[in-house]
Amino acid sequence: MTKQSIEIYPSIELANDPISCLTSTERDLFWNFGTGPSVEPTFPTIHQSFEAFAKSQPNAIAVEFGDTRVTYGEVDTQATILANYLIEKGIQQGDSVGLFLKRSPSLVIAIMACLKIGAAYIPQDAEISPITTLQHIVNNTETRMVLSESKHFEKLSELQGVELTDIQTAITTNGKLNSLPEVIDPGHATSFILFTSGTTGKPNGVRVSQKNLCNILLTHPGNLGIQPGIKVAHILNIAFDMAAWEILGCLANGGTLLIRGKDFQQTANKANVIIATPSILGRLNPETCTDLKRVAVAGEPCPLPLAELWSNYCEFNNSCGPTETTIINTLQLFEPGKPLTIGKPTPNNTVYVLDDNLLPCAIGETGEMWAGGDCVTQGYLNNPELTNQRYLPDPFLGDGKYMFKTRDLGRWTENGELEHLGRSDDQVKVKGFRVELDGVSKTIEKDQSCEKAVTLKLNNDALIAFCTPASANLDSIQQQLDSSLPYYAVPQRVIAIDEIPITDRGKADKRELLKIALNEQTMEAIG
Repeated sequence: MTKQSIEIYPSIELANDPISCLTSTERDLFWNFGTGPSVEPTFPTIHQSFEAFAKSQPNAIAVEFGDTRVTYGEVDTQATILANYLIEKGIQQGDSVGLFLKRSPSLVIAIMACLKIGAAYIPQDAEISPITTLQHIVNNTETRMVLSESKHFEKLSELQGVELTDIQTAITTNGKLNSLPEVIDPGHATSFILFTSGTTGKPNGVRVSQKNLCNILLTHPGNLGIQPGIKVAHILNIAFDMAAWEILGCLANGGTLLIRGKDFQQTANKANVIIATPSILGRLNPETCTDLKRVAVAGEPCPLPLAELWSNYCEFNNSCGPTETTIINTLQLFEPGKPLTIGKPTPNNTVYVLDDNLLPCAIGETGEMWAGGDCVTQGYLNNPELTNQRYLPDPFLGDGKYMFKTRDLGRWTENGELEHLGRSDDQVKVKGFRVELDGVSKTIEKDQSCEKAVTLKLNNDALIAFCTPASANLDSIQQQLDSSLPYYAVPQRVIAIDEIPITDRGKADKRELLKIALNEQTMEAIG
């Protein structure tokens, strides 16, 4: 794997004392609001935590997939055998291993094998990811080994420069349980490399360390109360960072991972914990989830109606954080009747709401959220220019630490919670005015007939919005928009549809919605 360091981005000069402009009271609020609690994770690495449970409860079910059940002892043994196989093939600490397959027990075993030897795993859905994307990932990471299942070999055989291995074949033909070499500085070893969706160009690899992971998965509230006996649904795309929350958050805390097949609802019905995007959660029926204890959503803005609905059935956690801040770095336990926010910083993390000069905004003032602390990942692989744009030395914590530019807009409430106000790259100009698209969507969602809304800008300097369900009261929504927004922020049209299309990572598919919008325009012109 190519090693690289993070360098100071040269175009921005950071103030020597960036909070010198604040009063004593404002300084106290800056630190009290922006700093998560100081908590020591229960283990320094994810696999050590898993191994402790494999030792204490070897016969407990670790993974359930259809009729297949694999115990903690079996996962640990098979992962150790596979780890020995990887070592024999020359894989060592700091190398990367492609895991190109689907949700399965084999995936879980391969993940643990990589972690045990300090190799970074790279998860990609073998059926969904184009071969060109997989080849780009292989080349970018200098990966020499790809682990998969034989049913995917026809497609993966097109990959150049890698050895393709069937996971179960490697386990059954190797069979060695030799002691594994100690991982040097395990906390800072790269645990996995997650590639962004690549919707704006080639995907970029984000390097996530064991320390990053343990900080969110082995502390409260990120561990979501998972313990032995708790069943966690695994429903997300394996290439999505929230899938690591499902898989590793479950197995590092002793729970049972329920791997879904094609039926989301069937798996949700048996789960005690569900982790999902709002778009996916909105497609599930909470009434049939009779064993559910808690839900956590992230990845996109959560509609208030969704939070209110699910909080009637279980504990509802709304959270936020890009891949670069290790799954999430803020979380709110939502209480019905109270404002929906993204909560407060998670343990050992900080959040700063800063202006364009990287100085703190006043409480209640909108700015860009920057993330600091143990959540900040190791930068983009082989992309120092982008790394240096988004990762800057943290002038507030100092001590060589870095903060990350999230591009999320937010502001502090008076009680120290963060309101998410959309993304800076979702701000558009309409008729010369700046409009936040997420803000328009939230206005639509205030109407009781609406469950979820998405707003887009068309090429003709106009906005268009979609909402669900198809039975939404468009007259009422129009009144809500006209009475709440300036004229330039009111969509040219609101279209009610049965479901918002989603991407393979479970987020609203804005490209597909734009196609629908353009088709609607064409049909109107023809008509």
